[in-house]
Amino acid sequence: MRRADFDYVLPRHLVAQTPARPRDSARLLVLDRATGGVEHRTFRDLPGYLHPRDELVLNDTRVMPVRLRARRPTGGQVEVVLVRRRSGGTWEALMRPGRKVRPGARLVFASGVLEGTAGPRTDSGTRLITLAHQGDLRPILDRLGEMPVPPYIERPLDDPDDYQTVYAGRDGAIAAPTAGLHFTDALLRAIRERGVGVAFLTLHVGPGTFRPVKTEEIARHRMEAEYYDVSAEAAAAINAARARGGRIVVAGTTGVRTLESVVGEDGTVRAGSGWTDLFILPGFHFRATDALITNFHLPRTTLLILVSAFAGRERILATYAAAVRAEYRFYSFGDAMLIL
Repeated sequence: MRRADFDYVLPRHLVAQTPARPRDSARLLVLDRATGGVEHRTFRDLPGYLHPRDELVLNDTRVMPVRLRARRPTGGQVEVVLVRRRSGGTWEALMRPGRKVRPGARLVFASGVLEGTAGPRTDSGTRLITLAHQGDLRPILDRLGEMPVPPYIERPLDDPDDYQTVYAGRDGAIAAPTAGLHFTDALLRAIRERGVGVAFLTLHVGPGTFRPVKTEEIARHRMEAEYYDVSAEAAAAINAARARGGRIVVAGTTGVRTLESVVGEDGTVRAGSGWTDLFILPGFHFRATDALITNFHLPRTTLLILVSAFAGRERILATYAAAVRAEYRFYSFGDAMLIL
């Protein structure tokens, strides 16, 4: 299949710039992938679609305030987004404008507090940077850093927590698992009160999740590996739900990629941690995922390709067209889909 097969037209005004308030007031499009039937609901209606034997799986990664602004000795400004720590004080980072920052260049974020030395480009397109600072880096990031929201969100955040799930617990992501942004503590209580289990796994979302597919043949695209962790407790809860006849309802494409990376041929989910570069294409056999909660994704992305693999390309594109006509809000702060 070709990347043009996963294109659609979206009016600019439908790109959400702010989150729904309260979070669970976002709209929810419910798609029956067997029949193509569509219902238009509100996210707080989600518990009504879950069964007492089901298990809801959430990604508890926490977005770090890793967008930093530095000055070069020449006075030019550089935006740096820390992606992942390599070793010691060396990180992989995204830099803009990167071409003007030569290896060895000194970058000053806050004199005497945080400085850096630019390094070479990596095979994945990031840049290395070696940071120098006193004490723990995390409080420095809390003081100097910003949340690394996507570039299509053009206005500053009213509250940094807007780009964080209410259950975020493990530092490591540079982007939110956005399907989870719609949950509130009250909604999670209502879900548990229906007898639905809730399990947490971790996938630290990196830039690879959002990199555009540049190869004409989508099968030639290569995902950048991201770190995951599935605890023994989470694996046992998911396997127990399957054994009792419940469905595994996954919130977010990152959760799907994690589960489908650790599931066996027999459908048993294994505990473990590591790095996954799984790219889910149409024709993929889903062994761990029975239903999916997701947002509306950009054209020609691996995220749109994944949901097309789950529900069918033609069905997804037709549903997206219906969502555009109904003026759903799209992308990270947009509305949600439940695919059953």
